[in-house]
Formats: sequence, structure tokens, C-alpha cells
Amino acid sequence: MTILRGPRRRRLTRRDFLRESVLIAAALAAGPAVRIVRAAEKRANANDRIAVAILGLNGRGNDLAGDLLRQPDTEIVALCDPDPSAVAKAAKKIEERTGKAPDYVRDLRQLYERKDLDAVAIATPNHWHTLAAIWAVQAGKDVYVEKPVSHNVAEGRRLVEAAAATGRIIQSGHQIRSYTGIRNGMAFLHAGKLGSVKTAYGLCYKPRGSIGKAAGETPVPAGCDYDLWLGPAPQRPVHRRKFHYDWHWFWDYGNGDIGNQGVHQMDVARWGLGAEGLPESAVSVGGRLGYEDAGETPNTLLTVLGWGDRRIVFEVRGLRTDPWRGVSIGNLFECANGWLAVTSYANATAFSPQGEVVERFSGAGDHMRNFLDAVRRRDGGRQNGAIAEAHLSAALAHLGNISYRLGKAGPFDPSSPPKDLPAAAREAFDRMSDHLRGNGLDSGNAKLTAGRLLSIDPAGEAFRDDPEAGRFLTRDYRKPFVLPGRV
Repeated sequence: MTILRGPRRRRLTRRDFLRESVLIAAALAAGPAVRIVRAAEKRANANDRIAVAILGLNGRGNDLAGDLLRQPDTEIVALCDPDPSAVAKAAKKIEERTGKAPDYVRDLRQLYERKDLDAVAIATPNHWHTLAAIWAVQAGKDVYVEKPVSHNVAEGRRLVEAAAATGRIIQSGHQIRSYTGIRNGMAFLHAGKLGSVKTAYGLCYKPRGSIGKAAGETPVPAGCDYDLWLGPAPQRPVHRRKFHYDWHWFWDYGNGDIGNQGVHQMDVARWGLGAEGLPESAVSVGGRLGYEDAGETPNTLLTVLGWGDRRIVFEVRGLRTDPWRGVSIGNLFECANGWLAVTSYANATAFSPQGEVVERFSGAGDHMRNFLDAVRRRDGGRQNGAIAEAHLSAALAHLGNISYRLGKAGPFDPSSPPKDLPAAAREAFDRMSDHLRGNGLDSGNAKLTAGRLLSIDPAGEAFRDDPEAGRFLTRDYRKPFVLPGRV
């Protein structure tokens, strides 16, 4: 990897940062974009602290700053984002808590040049997750990367290979895996206390309103380096009102809610089912329903993934909906002798076939602490968020999206589920149909896309005899932001 080098500058104070943000905005208004880079001086890690930088500060990055500030043995030395205005909130919080302002670095390639940097926490948009993580481990940094760890299936596998090749720690942002309540619930399930698991359900019932339609091309926020923001994504004009969040609903950058909130529940579903490797089949049905807006990804999606006679049935609902069996965002595991309900990040309950409570599980955890302990001890076996697991869970979401994107839209007929939908998922389709009708949708005003039934080679992480589907396993990368062929 070639990393661009910049001049060595003094430490950026908060006052400097705020002044620089104004200057950048003014410069952009006046003419060509200016490149502002802060390559900080090498510093010693006081008390053997782990020096961390955060990449991406508009959403989860601020949460990760809070997680890191709670750790006694870390120092947040830098913040990195192509939009300098995005880092102000985190920079202020860090300076108030520590008395030191973090450096601001616009370009991650220059950030990775730092010799005083031990690890990075990546909370960029999805399309940057894998490339930012691979470049980091190539530069000798350990990585905490938010979910989904990849934007497509091939990226995830490359990330697993990068961890193995470099010996660096890569932890995924699947924090549920560190919560003791869920860990104990999974142990109970895997011990066979409810019998064999037949079906794992993942529920993402999270209302998402319309993002509206832009009248035309919308401006990039003043000061934001759009070329850096895009990275590997194609150069296209912006057509969304909310630049810094609504990228989730566009295929170039996001993965819809099955790959956003839903990938947490997909990970728990695969964990509880004990599914190793990719499934043998995948099929989806759904649509972007209830409104017309600029978004591309479905707000309603039913995905079925099969491993022989075991399956995951995953449901995304962005319109108003009631919980199913008390769960809105969580999981249900149908077992031979009852079921387990995961109702939050920290709580699960086991039930008998008659619906009586068998056992309750509750308890929080510290996922960032788990990552830092693995970094300090150079022991990936301590990880609760191992990258190999996160890759597979993200890949399941990608497979569901691929089936949907290859599907055909037709009138919504609640009495006729798509022919390729397994019989075991008919009840889920009926519930989805009731949900849509409850939101005023019927055959006269709604269309559903029946996705393609995908036949998968789990060992090769590829499709069987389906080159059209195979194109979606990776993407065309915009130079110079190209995924390495080998690490």
C-alpha cells in the first residue's frame, strides 16, 4: 500500500480546530478544495497506554469515543473524517474529559503513517469498513471495525485473510457477543436444554420513515472532501437530503436495514443456530413500501437462509408494526422442547412448549474492553467479536440483499407467496402480509419483489452456476481505493 506523506505539524488544539473548520469552508466556497493534514509528532505512551484513533465521527464514532474514554489504559490521539465539521462534538468531549485535544487528520492514509498509533476504531460508512481495516493492519495497527464489517461477501473473506496474514487483532462491532446475559443464554441453548434448534428467527422491526426526494443534485457539506468520503464507491452526484446518515439506503454505500441494525440480530441468529460457514440456499421477498422516496434498499424484507433442515428466517420491517412474541428487535429460537427469546442486547428468556418461563438470562458487558484486552495480550482467542464470525454474519445479510436485487416485482398477493419461498417460511410470509395490510397496503397499491433462489457453494463462498449473482459478491473499486488482491 502506498501511503501519502504530509508535513509534520504541531498538535491541533480545539481552538485551532474550530478556526481551521471555518477556513476550510471559506476556501471551498472560494475555489478548489484544500488538503489539510495533521501529522502529529511522535509521543511516548504514558503509563503504557494504547493510543487509538477514531475514523468516522457522525454516528457510531461518537459512541466509540465514549467507550474509549471509559477505559483507563487508552488515549484517543486523533480523529479522522473527510468532513472536519463532523469531529467537533467528539473533540470537545475528549478535551473536556482528558484535558488534551486530539489531533485532526483528514486522510486515513496519512493517519496510518503515525508511529505513535497502536489501534484504530472504524465507524465510517459501510463501503469504507473493509478497505480502512485492511490498510490499518498493513500499517501495523490493530482494528475495531463497526458492523457490517464488509460491504460485500468478498471483502469479508479478504478481511479474515488480512488478520491471519498480519497477525493483527481485528474486532467487529457486534457488542452483543460480550453481554453476559446473551452469552449465558447461548450456552443454555447450545447445551441442549431446549432440545435441538430447528429455526432461528431474526427480527428487525425498526420504524424508518421516508427520506423524501431531492429536487435535484444536493450539495456536499461545506468542507467535506467528497473524493475521500466516496473512497472505493463510484463518483456520482448526491441525491439525498441528509448526507451523513441516509447513505444507509443506497447500494453504493450501505446495505439496507438487514445490514445495518439487522446484522446484529443476524449474528445472534447464526450464533444460536450453530451455523458454520455460509448456507446452501438463500431467498428474499420484499420491497420499499408505504412511501416513495429516494432510497434504494428495501424497508420490508423476508429472507430465508438454509443449511439442510436448519434455517434462519429473517424479517425487516420499517413500517409501523407490533412485536412478535414480545420481540421487536431481537431473536427467537424454535427448539424441540420450547423456545428462547432474545429481547434486547442484554436479556434472554427460555420458555417451555406451553409458554412457561424456564429460565431468565440478564447481564451487560464491555465489548471495547474485550478488544483492548486482546490487543494488550496479543491474544485473538480472547475476542468475543472475532472477524471470522463477523464476516459470516455480514455475508448472510449480503446474500439476502443479492437475492432481492436479482428479483422481479409483481402485485402484492397475500394469498400467494413466491414459489421459491420454503414452505417452512409460509407462516412468516403470512405475518408479513398481515403487517402490510395493517399499514394500508394491498394488491392495488403495493408491489413485492420476489427474489431469486440462490444456490450457494459454502466452501467456495460463491454461487453455483449463476454468474449474474456472482457479480454482486464484489464490486468495481474506484482507483486508488482498491481492495488488495493479497495482503
